[in-house]
Amino acid sequence: MNIIYLIDCQVFLQKLSKGDVGFEKLLLLSTGGTVASLEGENGLVPGMEPDQLLSYIPDLNEHCQIDSKSLMNLDSTNMQPECWIEMAKAIEEHYNEYDGFVITHGTDTMAYTSAALSYMLQHSKKPIAITGSQIPISFSKTDAKRNIADAIRFACEDTGGVYVVFDGRVIQGTRAIKLRTKSYDAFESINYPYVASIHDNAVEYTKPIHSSKEELTVNTSLCTDVAVVKLFPGIKPEFFDGLKDVYQGVVVESYGSGGIPFQVRNILAKLVELTHHGVSVVITTQCLEEGEDMGIYEVGRMINHDSVVRSKNMNTEAIVPKLMWVLGQTKDPHQVKKMMETSIAEDIN
Repeated sequence: MNIIYLIDCQVFLQKLSKGDVGFEKLLLLSTGGTVASLEGENGLVPGMEPDQLLSYIPDLNEHCQIDSKSLMNLDSTNMQPECWIEMAKAIEEHYNEYDGFVITHGTDTMAYTSAALSYMLQHSKKPIAITGSQIPISFSKTDAKRNIADAIRFACEDTGGVYVVFDGRVIQGTRAIKLRTKSYDAFESINYPYVASIHDNAVEYTKPIHSSKEELTVNTSLCTDVAVVKLFPGIKPEFFDGLKDVYQGVVVESYGSGGIPFQVRNILAKLVELTHHGVSVVITTQCLEEGEDMGIYEVGRMINHDSVVRSKNMNTEAIVPKLMWVLGQTKDPHQVKKMMETSIAEDIN
């Protein structure tokens, strides 16, 4: 069911007074999550439609039109790469009809989705704001109303790209992680400043954001044959033998600044075998902040840097969909490395 809501966006009051803008249109796409959950027999389960979500937001009026559409109604634990594709295609389909987009989503995999959409929807001149909540919108005490209102507010901005909007913070889509399971401030921006903050319906930027001069490019080709391996003391080298014929790419969460053990249990040798087998290996770190720097210690220098992808300071939630997207374009490890490291350099600037 598609329904139109009208909501106050103060920025447009200012623009209207100057004659700078007409009637803005937004599209809200709902996918489920805690924000849309109701009590079920086995606990909370997504069950609300987007028109129900919007009915909880106060102070509706005539300055911003919102159309709504339900894409799916999933707990984000059940979110899959195929769902990312559906979201990207929905935005592509309606891109020319709207000035901005809001996606309501569960928090558990929101960071993966925001990164994936950043790669599949490149050069968007319009804001795509992803939000959700820690507590359902139907509960008397909830963060959902503020988060949706803030996302709508940010989607009214004259900017482009994919962002997570949560607890008054705007985070670049490739930099978000869920750090807390219950608190309202669940998300943090990793190795990158917050894009903006939202208070009392006002958006305050940390630095100017300029929309892309290029036209929207949509590429939803993905290869999901990607594994993530977190190293731990005692992990058996033989574990990696089972990855060779199953995965096209492996993300290794190494120790510290990029350490790979090579004594007693020689993991380094197994990563070399994977690369020789044609598997693309990405090295990241288990540390959330400051990223890998494999040139410092012997345990980082021992691996052939020409055969693996270095992730710099990207977080795993961004690396995984990035690797899926790159493998969707090519399986050649040399091309994968080139595309990954080129785009990583762009992402960290």
